[in-house]
Amino acid sequence: MSELPNVPAAAPEDRPQARRAAPKPATAKRRSVGLFGGFVRFTVVVAVVALVGAGVAAFGLYRSIAADLPDYRWLADYHPPQMSRIYAADSRLMAELAAERRVFVPIEAIPPRLQQAFISAEDQRFREHRGIDPMGMMRAGLFFAQNYGSGRRMQGASTITQQVAKNMLVGSDRTVLRKAREAILALRIEQALSKDRILEIYLNEIFLGAQAYGVAAAAQAYFNKSLDELTVGETAFLAALPKGPNNYNPLRYPDAARIRRDWVLDRMGEDGVLAAEEVAAAKAEPIVARPVRRPEVVPVGGHYTEEVRRELLQRFGAEQTQGGGLVVRTSLDPVLQAATENALRQGLLSYDRRRGGWRGPVARIAHGATEWLPALDALPPTPGLLPEWRRAVVLEVRPNEARLGWVVRSGPRAPAEARTGTLPFSDLSWARPVTPGRPGEAHRLGPAPRRMSDIVAPGDVVLVEVEPARPAEGRTPARPERLALRQVPEVEGAVVALDPNTGRVLALAGGWSFDRSQFNRATQALRQPGSSFKPFVYLPALEAGIPPNQRFLDAPVEVATPQGIWRPANYSGNTNGYVTIRNAMERSLNLVTVRIAQEVGMDKVSETAARFGVIENMPRYLAMSLGAGETTVLRQAAAYAAFVNGGRRVEPSFIDSVQDQRGRVVWRNAARGCEGCVSGPEAGPPRVTDNRRQIADPIATYQMVSILQGAAQNGTGTRAAQGLNRPVAGKTGTTDDYRDNWFVGFTPDIVVAVWLGYDEPRSLGSGETGGNNAAPIFRDVVAAALRDSPAVPFRAPPGVALVRVNTDGGRTIMEAFRPGTENSASAPIGGMAPSTSSAAAAQQVDTGLGGLY
Repeated sequence: MSELPNVPAAAPEDRPQARRAAPKPATAKRRSVGLFGGFVRFTVVVAVVALVGAGVAAFGLYRSIAADLPDYRWLADYHPPQMSRIYAADSRLMAELAAERRVFVPIEAIPPRLQQAFISAEDQRFREHRGIDPMGMMRAGLFFAQNYGSGRRMQGASTITQQVAKNMLVGSDRTVLRKAREAILALRIEQALSKDRILEIYLNEIFLGAQAYGVAAAAQAYFNKSLDELTVGETAFLAALPKGPNNYNPLRYPDAARIRRDWVLDRMGEDGVLAAEEVAAAKAEPIVARPVRRPEVVPVGGHYTEEVRRELLQRFGAEQTQGGGLVVRTSLDPVLQAATENALRQGLLSYDRRRGGWRGPVARIAHGATEWLPALDALPPTPGLLPEWRRAVVLEVRPNEARLGWVVRSGPRAPAEARTGTLPFSDLSWARPVTPGRPGEAHRLGPAPRRMSDIVAPGDVVLVEVEPARPAEGRTPARPERLALRQVPEVEGAVVALDPNTGRVLALAGGWSFDRSQFNRATQALRQPGSSFKPFVYLPALEAGIPPNQRFLDAPVEVATPQGIWRPANYSGNTNGYVTIRNAMERSLNLVTVRIAQEVGMDKVSETAARFGVIENMPRYLAMSLGAGETTVLRQAAAYAAFVNGGRRVEPSFIDSVQDQRGRVVWRNAARGCEGCVSGPEAGPPRVTDNRRQIADPIATYQMVSILQGAAQNGTGTRAAQGLNRPVAGKTGTTDDYRDNWFVGFTPDIVVAVWLGYDEPRSLGSGETGGNNAAPIFRDVVAAALRDSPAVPFRAPPGVALVRVNTDGGRTIMEAFRPGTENSASAPIGGMAPSTSSAAAAQQVDTGLGGLY
């Protein structure tokens, strides 16, 4: 056994490693913990710094986004652009004025069930959240996680408020920045607007397909119903559309539309909006779409509607007129309007047949066995073509007839079909060739045609009307179906019918057709009134106390003018000695009219024309007393209305009232006031007050009514009263060289003014007078207006004296006198020199006006 080396023992302090060897494991553990703790502290610090940095960055991003957000406060007063609608007096739609087809409905008028259907489908917590829905966002996120990679579209989490922000303010870009802007705006909108206001904007703005914006337009587009007429199933269908209107169109995708609608019904059931039985019944309801692109409108009154549109533009501006959702109620009577347009057209056609001649075909095309149908069908529209007329091509011409072909369709999109018929020569004696005259002169007509080839040739495209077959009746033989040759007249005309007590325009025709020309000859054309102006010459004499049986000299008059001696003459060329005012008016004597104008002075005549609204600032020339000034058909009608109503100024009106999109009246025609109309029954009956200005003496205007009644019954306007069997008054008018034909007349209930002439003034032809051409149109319009009403007399004003007198023609009538003037007509008037003012005016008269009638 070996011995260990003899090493001295170490002192304890000389053995440090031996002392530390025992606690070595504890020291290592503490060192590990220290390192971990330092790491944790470092991590916490880094996390805090990161969070702070993220917060600062997020706040900076928020400030950056918020600083660039659009102003949302205007939504409080926002009204979406929507079409304005014009209605006739019977509440039928006349026209829609809009840049976009949109109907605004206030939230109060949207059925609660429809509101809740959209809430159930789009935002179940709409009433609870404050702009964004965290639960909805979590639900959408969970759905995305569950279906990640499946290709299914992510479920939306936008609230209705966010959709309003997107649609109205930030656009629809699919970016994170847009969603952030949308969320911030939604929070702000909720603070500024009520829930009902937000829902109102949403339901009126949202696009629901079929070119419909808003629920009201969608209800019309899909079902042709108003909101309160929708069934439960139809309500749920509309609420199903926002996610994809084109994908759920019931006409194209009926199964998808039904599935989506049923899903909305289930959501409504979950929300307690519908009972289980209602859900089941609604699901069993088929989706029956009845799309209507445009409501039925009144087919007449184009010029009237355009006049209303111009007035709206002048009163409210273009933006409000076309996008303000105005509800405009007019005074148009559609039945009377149709009768007025027909009466004017028949009058124009009658003149054209008599004086217009045949002006040839409207076009020419190939007329072979196969090529005529597509060639005729491809022709552009013919202006002025009436609905009952057809365009036909001449296929074959024989001496006494022609065979024509035309196109028919069973529907707007149906294929074209060919029809043929016969045009007989026996009805075409009027179709004489026309030779244009010199400017201002009437066209000259050639000889009557002798054979069919004098009128048409193969390939000519003409206008025809199909006259149906007629069975035999008594001595009248049967007649097969045949064609009648037609043409659009060159002559034009205008008619105005209005209520003399209110000025409401009941009907207006501004020409042959609005499609042919939008120029309104009733309101825009200035024409000479001729002898229809004479009542405004005679009235100041009556107001001055001159009685209707006062005699004036009907004898030649000579007036010196710078152009030479002016010698007016009566239409007949004859003179009649001394005649009464009544006789002169009934026979439309020019010479007496000039003498009356000299007696009262042209200053007074001009003032009378101004206060009646016929001609403002009329020159003081004697020729003006014979109607050489210019006025419009509408002014004439309004001026004559003052005779009927006792001398009160009439301002013609087309619009009764205008309401805004919420139904508030923003303008009303206030021709009459109504005291107490808004009071309750305890206030007693309301009192209607007349706000119109008194412009003439009531007794003088009644005397004029009586004189004009004689003119219509016994004078130049007898054709105006034929067959009406009621009191009618009025005056004819024919200007120099027969360029303008007038008749302006009235009954106690209606005033009608009629004008005929060419747009470029020229003679209508020798002998063509207002009594022949305009008076029959007046009669037809009045007959249509008063067909069911009893005949009533003209009302005499208080104080007038009615005396039985004998007229120049031997008739006995009840003449109207101003009290004290019954026996003042003993001395005839005439032959004296004009007064000072009249003599001065007589030096400035036009020449060549001797033929006014």
